[in-house]
Amino acid sequence: MPEINANMVKELRDKTGAGMMDCKKALAESAGDFAKAEEWLRKKGITKAEAKVGRIAAEGLIGSYIHHGGKIGVIVEVNCETDFVARNQDFQQLVKDLAMHIAAASPRWVRREEVSADTLEKEKEIYLHELREQKKPEQIWEKILGGKLEKFYETVCLLDQYWVKDDKKRIKDLVTEQVAKIGENISIRRFARFQVGEGIEKRKDNLAEEVAKAMAGANGKQG
Repeated sequence: MPEINANMVKELRDKTGAGMMDCKKALAESAGDFAKAEEWLRKKGITKAEAKVGRIAAEGLIGSYIHHGGKIGVIVEVNCETDFVARNQDFQQLVKDLAMHIAAASPRWVRREEVSADTLEKEKEIYLHELREQKKPEQIWEKILGGKLEKFYETVCLLDQYWVKDDKKRIKDLVTEQVAKIGENISIRRFARFQVGEGIEKRKDNLAEEVAKAMAGANGKQG
């Protein structure tokens, strides 16, 4: 099977309008055959889905999920184009799946474009410090940094995360599949995740101090 390179992926993307990862997968599944790759994309409904990206999606649902015991709660807003689709069972299931995923995977942002420049700079500083400590050659730093940042996005950005129900599928792939199936643009607008006690500095009792105080009090009473 021929090696799938960046130029091949770009050529298929330019021709079909599908996403880079979808094009790469289509070429891999088709052994580099462009005609078969296009057919693969059409069968998956991906080219049709990509064409809907950018269309206004102002309807939708606000979904919620409370984890067993009430320790974790999630609210997520998912938009579609019409109220009719918002009542569709497939769309409603998608919203539920997203809320449950957020509870389990704890993303910080919806998409990578929302990550601030300051946050990225801090991450890069950490990675560069690691590279210096490991004495990696400077000429490969840029390549390693790129890989580490991709891993960072996979960890903190909802759309880049792998779905908790299927670790071979990213959340953005899940959404794309539903766009192709339902026939409308779907957009995850925002979410909030709450965890009991999060951000509160919990009391840390010093057992030794407590015992010492108790003993001192007991000795005082005896005296």
